[in-house]
Amino acid sequence: MEFIIGIIVVYSAVLIILYIFQRSLMYHPLENNYSGDKLEVEIEKVKIVTSDNLNLLGWFHKKDLNKFKTIVYFHGNAGTLENRIHKLNHFKDMNVNFLIIAWRGFSGNEGKPSEEGLYKDANSAIIWLKNLGLAEKDIILYGESLGTGVATEIAQSNGYAGLVLETPFTSMVEAAKNFYPYIPVSLLLKDKYDNQKKIKNINIPVLVMHGEVDQIVPFWMGKKIYEIANQPKYSHFTKFDDHMMEYDEKLLFVLKAFIKSLN
Repeated sequence: MEFIIGIIVVYSAVLIILYIFQRSLMYHPLENNYSGDKLEVEIEKVKIVTSDNLNLLGWFHKKDLNKFKTIVYFHGNAGTLENRIHKLNHFKDMNVNFLIIAWRGFSGNEGKPSEEGLYKDANSAIIWLKNLGLAEKDIILYGESLGTGVATEIAQSNGYAGLVLETPFTSMVEAAKNFYPYIPVSLLLKDKYDNQKKIKNINIPVLVMHGEVDQIVPFWMGKKIYEIANQPKYSHFTKFDDHMMEYDEKLLFVLKAFIKSLN
């Protein structure tokens, strides 16, 4: 009996610790895998002011706002804007403008990340672009990993040109269950990012990209998101990509073709 009570006490303590520190486990603003890539595309460092008065760092590349669509890039749960340079460099070869923002608490920004907070950050970026004269139809939403949870939230207005989801998850609850199968995450989790529910509300062109050997977000999640997405929808599934997909010729061909189809 004492042994059973001990197990219950330890398990309860683990649940309490996970509940208190869950956002530290989900968001990793200090993790930096920057490999020293140099920006090959001109950017302007801009300040995005959120609805709750936080200043966010953004990188803005303006090619031609009147002629080309503008990508709004929502990055994942770890690292800085510099970690995405290798992707942004490829955008210079596409007929697009782009804005990438760093989440609250990331890249030196004020605040602490949360689901509600990231939605505010994303909406503030959209408002910033609208103040430049852009409409939703001029904007392509691009979500990477955790950023897919933000992109699907924003895309539900159905006014945007298109939606790109790179390594999307079905929901944060299911993603967390993959790492903590013996924890009642559905009861404990604060930030749920329910992509599989929201994707059904989206009726703009969608491109889903995912690698089969993803060790963080299982491939079946991205495939499921694609299967339940409404038409028109497109996919780029690869056999050997892990969570950070390689921007190789095949991916770039698919991405360029998708963007071109929206113009």
